[in-house]
Amino acid sequence: MLTRRTIIGAAAAAPALLGFGRAGALTPERLFSFGVASGDPTSDGVVLWTRLATRPLTGDGGMGSARVPVRWEIYDDDGARHLVRAGDAVAEPVWGHSVHVEVSGLQPGRPYWYRFIAGGEASAIGRTRTAPARHALPDRLRFCFGSCQKYEDGQFGAWANTVAEDPDLIVFLGDYIYEEDPSVGTPRVHLNPAPVDLDGYRVRYATYRLDPLLQAAHAVAPWIVTWDDHEVINDYADLADQHNSDPAVMARRRAAAYQAYYEFMPLRAYSRPHGPDMRLYRTLDWGRLAQFQVLDDRQYRSPRGCQTHVRGEMSVSVVKDCPDLHDPKASILGMPQEKWLLDTLSATKARWNILTQQTQITPYPRRDPAHPDGPADMQTVDTWQGYQASRNRLFARWQDAAVSNPLVIGGDIHAFVASDISYRGKALAPCFVGGSITTQAGDKLLVQNTADLPAYRFARNDVRGYGRIDVTPTRCDVAFRALRNPLDARTEAYDLTRYVVEDRRPRMQAA
Repeated sequence: MLTRRTIIGAAAAAPALLGFGRAGALTPERLFSFGVASGDPTSDGVVLWTRLATRPLTGDGGMGSARVPVRWEIYDDDGARHLVRAGDAVAEPVWGHSVHVEVSGLQPGRPYWYRFIAGGEASAIGRTRTAPARHALPDRLRFCFGSCQKYEDGQFGAWANTVAEDPDLIVFLGDYIYEEDPSVGTPRVHLNPAPVDLDGYRVRYATYRLDPLLQAAHAVAPWIVTWDDHEVINDYADLADQHNSDPAVMARRRAAAYQAYYEFMPLRAYSRPHGPDMRLYRTLDWGRLAQFQVLDDRQYRSPRGCQTHVRGEMSVSVVKDCPDLHDPKASILGMPQEKWLLDTLSATKARWNILTQQTQITPYPRRDPAHPDGPADMQTVDTWQGYQASRNRLFARWQDAAVSNPLVIGGDIHAFVASDISYRGKALAPCFVGGSITTQAGDKLLVQNTADLPAYRFARNDVRGYGRIDVTPTRCDVAFRALRNPLDARTEAYDLTRYVVEDRRPRMQAA
């Protein structure tokens, strides 16, 4: 059984599992170097994932060009005694010897345990869970959510604490890896140069996935994942990077990054990338209790507003207001995804509708970082604030379609933020940004910028951690869980603050 005691103990034991190869790379001689994972549960099934590698910090994982048969097994008991489903898959070299098994035929609303077997070796046993039956209204759903886990900025103690929360789901909201060159003087250091091709991105993901605490979090519950920018390159929008580089070069880099992302995530076949394109937006239902509307606000977004777009010139992310920010043709989601979302919101029958996306959505004017004592008259164009017509169309649909209990979760800004969203003079939804797993604060003026804004109930960016939400038919209990020491893998989490959102009452209340 996975417990917090055993997970934290794994951090100390991890070095004993790893040896150094000729080139100094960590090379555990075992096929299941990256552990196991599951994701995207339905009422009768789930995606099971693993990736074979004998030399995980090489581009091909040490597996060469061979196609490898893999056995998968599912049990209905934690001792793996009662087998209920099994089958065979093939780890294909073209997909980095990753395995994505879409299991069906399971019972709704219950846990299962699973493992893989290949080459005479068995993987660790993971625990997953199916969603409740489609028309069921379960008593409770507990999920934890996080984002921004820069390997170099600290240990993954947040994941040990997440395991101890015994969640039904884990939701990750972007920046699973960071793509920069290795740093100097950080607690940990990236093990390869900034990736630009498939082998580079594979090694960068491998660096993260060899962490035993991250592996444990993947093994304790199914994940729902989406990305932000650092899975490819900082602050990108469609095929434009922050330096306004050649779009053809960006397309090749994005294709490599998207393939590596798919290879390391428990995603279904419909998310398999095709060159630089990958379908990630989707819904996941937890009976009638909750629907997660999972968004991709990077791949399809319109160009940043208020930019010069000169080749070779770095784009600007904080600007004075300009007409571009209100352009009705601009969309942070791209018009096809935006239409899908608006149609989804018109049709949903869920009690709680959880907008699962990357960043802070509540309007947020900022002070000029060069003049911190000046007025808050700057706009951040890399978030929803840079696509205000797109955001207003979302708000209008929530209101006009009388969507039941919309609630927003986000990441990106390396901070804990609780805010109320209003539109046309009426309260609409709460928004909770759940800190960062490790990444240090970015906006140094966050507290100062939000102090005089009534919509902002809480803002802290001097601590790291994750969010936890308990959903029932009548209320959501939200906790921001902060880490006492993000540099310590054995650190404990504590409640930084807590809020309650009651059914049909969109404004949060302090708990």
